[in-house]
Amino acid sequence: MTLLDTLKQRPLVFDGATGTHLQTQKLTADDFGGEHFAGCNELLVVTKPDAVRAVHRDYLEAGADIIETDTFGSASIVLVEYDIADRAYELSKKAAEIAKEMAQQYSTKVKPRYVAGSVGPTTKLPSLGHIGFDDLRASFYTQIAGLIDGGADLLCIETCQDILQMKCALAATQDLFAERKIQLPVIASVTIETMGTMLMGTEIAAALTALEPFDFVSAIGMNCATGPKEMEENIRYLAQNSVKPLFCMPNAGLPENVGGVAHYHLTPEELERWMKHFVGDLGVQIIGGCCGTTQHHIKKLAELSERITPHGREVSWTPAASSIYSQATMRVDPAPVIVGERCNTNGSKKFRDLILKEDYDAAVAMAKEQIKEGAHMLDLCVAYVGRDEVRDMHEVMKRFNTAVTLPVVIDSTEYPVIEEALKLYAGRAIINSINMEDGEERMAHVLPLCKRYGAAVIALTIDEDGMAKTREKKFEIAERIIDISVNKYGIREEDIIFDTLTFTLGSGDEEFRKSAIETIEAIRMIKKAHPKCKTILGVSNVSFGLNPHMRHVLNSVFLHYAIEAGLDMAIVHSGKIMPLHKIDDEGRELARKLIFDEREWAAAA
Repeated sequence: MTLLDTLKQRPLVFDGATGTHLQTQKLTADDFGGEHFAGCNELLVVTKPDAVRAVHRDYLEAGADIIETDTFGSASIVLVEYDIADRAYELSKKAAEIAKEMAQQYSTKVKPRYVAGSVGPTTKLPSLGHIGFDDLRASFYTQIAGLIDGGADLLCIETCQDILQMKCALAATQDLFAERKIQLPVIASVTIETMGTMLMGTEIAAALTALEPFDFVSAIGMNCATGPKEMEENIRYLAQNSVKPLFCMPNAGLPENVGGVAHYHLTPEELERWMKHFVGDLGVQIIGGCCGTTQHHIKKLAELSERITPHGREVSWTPAASSIYSQATMRVDPAPVIVGERCNTNGSKKFRDLILKEDYDAAVAMAKEQIKEGAHMLDLCVAYVGRDEVRDMHEVMKRFNTAVTLPVVIDSTEYPVIEEALKLYAGRAIINSINMEDGEERMAHVLPLCKRYGAAVIALTIDEDGMAKTREKKFEIAERIIDISVNKYGIREEDIIFDTLTFTLGSGDEEFRKSAIETIEAIRMIKKAHPKCKTILGVSNVSFGLNPHMRHVLNSVFLHYAIEAGLDMAIVHSGKIMPLHKIDDEGRELARKLIFDEREWAAAA
């Protein structure tokens, strides 16, 4: 029976605190290999392995289903503090081997025992520039490789303080799974501080939004920082919104500093009562203990697991994007989701001039202006002929990541630019865009990036023949894109956002007189056939070339009818959209006739 099979039958119990247990063993500097290494718990797997075996033994005897390896800090960038960075793989592998040996001793057909490879957050926050994505990914890669090779049954990426940390670890995990042609269960666990957010200010909704798209993540949850009481509100949110199983490993309450030593006061019985609530009322399926918990706490949880069934959860889930701080769903009521269009060098002279002057902080200020105007997300494009777009994106995105509270739509035609942005962005981004102008080529570059970094994608109805102009052609291209995206690249329909293209009505060009009708009806067709997909339009294109007032009127009326057809999202200057009741009757009717091509002819006298 596999771990995930067991999870369907009853809650699984993790072990308790490794550090707390080791402290009770009164280890000396010699046990760690000398004064320089004192406190490096990860080194004990070679200097005093019996101490580590004692930890595992006590928790296994207490009834834990899953024991964690002594590798919370075995990444090279942590071990470098002890001048042993080069031993990351060795220590990780050895720790997994010791845990596996102990788990096998206690495993039975009735109660199999499993080894979770513990992957801690390291000491670096990539969102603050402490380390680059690639360097942190490489460090995690070596650590996780050791855990896999040592026999870990699953991976627990835990105590995450910065979602970008987690993304680095998940990237390393994906690489190893692909190279080794294996896949283990993966738990992604964040740490919510006493102020109610992660260390970087991330709300639980934003964390869930950023992690949920990774299909190889088996469970999502929380551990460390607080006791169960302080976790309840966020656990409840996960219970109501996470489609994945839930994981919860609280501390034994909030620590109290007594004589310079942290003391935890939550009793085993109190932890049991909280977990009974979390499992029985909220549907948490994996429980255990973090800092301050002992074998006595775990014994109570193991006994609980034998007599309780996780509550069946009814999950309300809507696809969303997120910044490092908060989420924004891809559908709002009333529609649409407004994507601010001004941080775009192709559409805003002001923003373009700021990029040319390299006044990146002022560019951030422009983003914040759109937040005040009511945007839900922000389009970001820094492309300009003759400039290094990768460098400009790096400078802008590293600021947007921590200074802008709204999710970002990354708008670029260059794949290195898109990946550079994704490596810097802790939240869940949307990529703008893919199409079939060169067949599958663009999709073959962009969609793997979406999978790797958990992004959604905008798809334009363009194929080898150019921009589709009829509703039938737009729908046909959308069908092709869905088929390839879903069946070849593993993209969910929920993560595809179709742009059925907006052409200008102000040119007088006969070819485009019915373009607005065709765009609106294509939205209706796509939403009827694929209700999980989303739709978006660059609204202001419809009025290009007209005077400013008429542009505002036409944009607003066009948006109204597109929403009636099922439009979910709109790239637009939110401050320039007018409610229909504020447009005079004559202007509103003129715009309607233009949109629906209701020509009026009169004979000459």
